[in-house]
Amino acid sequence: MKRAIIFPIFLTIFSGLFAQTPQRIVSLAPSLTKSLYYLDAADLVTGHTTYCHIAKDDDKEIVASAVSVNIEKVITLRPDLVLATTITNPETIEILKRAGIRTEVFPTARSFEELCEQFAQLGAMVGRKEVAEEVLFETRQIVEETRQAFKDQESLKFFFQIGARPLFSVLDNTFMDDYITFAGGRNIASGLSTGTLSREFVLVNNPDVIIIATMGIVGEEEMQIWEKYPTLSAVKSGRVFFVESDMACTPNPPDFAKTMQIIRQKLIK
Repeated sequence: MKRAIIFPIFLTIFSGLFAQTPQRIVSLAPSLTKSLYYLDAADLVTGHTTYCHIAKDDDKEIVASAVSVNIEKVITLRPDLVLATTITNPETIEILKRAGIRTEVFPTARSFEELCEQFAQLGAMVGRKEVAEEVLFETRQIVEETRQAFKDQESLKFFFQIGARPLFSVLDNTFMDDYITFAGGRNIASGLSTGTLSREFVLVNNPDVIIIATMGIVGEEEMQIWEKYPTLSAVKSGRVFFVESDMACTPNPPDFAKTMQIIRQKLIK
């Protein structure tokens, strides 16, 4: 008799816990989609944006561009979780919530540490807590080893270029600024309130390192433009190089670590 009572209770509790773990996720940001793949949760993704390159070869629905979301398509997919960033229009978020869809918004991380915190939060949210812990342990090790490698190196001035027309730079209090500080460097755009720079500003501040986030043909053109200034410290020392934008500019811990490794390879011989 007792077993007959206990088993249904146990089944109810188990079912309740299982229901809390999402089974159909729509991601409205490339960074969140990549994080889901790093969390071994790709099978849960049912919809994503046109810029979620990591999912382009999978049979997933495209439901959004960089800024525009096809709300009807999202609702049709019947997700039990929609993931978004603050880039997504707040009105879109409200419509999805009013439709009864759980929608979680992740703010833009301002540091590597915040990237790790958000990754752990996402891991717990999608039932991949242990995977997140393993990934973060390995990532932190790589980042710390890289930081230590720069300890005895000369402190260099960096210009990290993430836009061309107009020129746009990485700023303070962003996770990308940690690429510079973790390499023991100084950001020539430090203290500025806007990332838009003139080429004259860069030339006057004469950076020792210029990192260009790949921008296709435009990125190649930028490399050629900088090389026309042979007196520029970064050009003289051969410290003008590319990093993959889909890796360096997409906020998640594993890609941050990979970017740091490339910076180390380029600057420490």
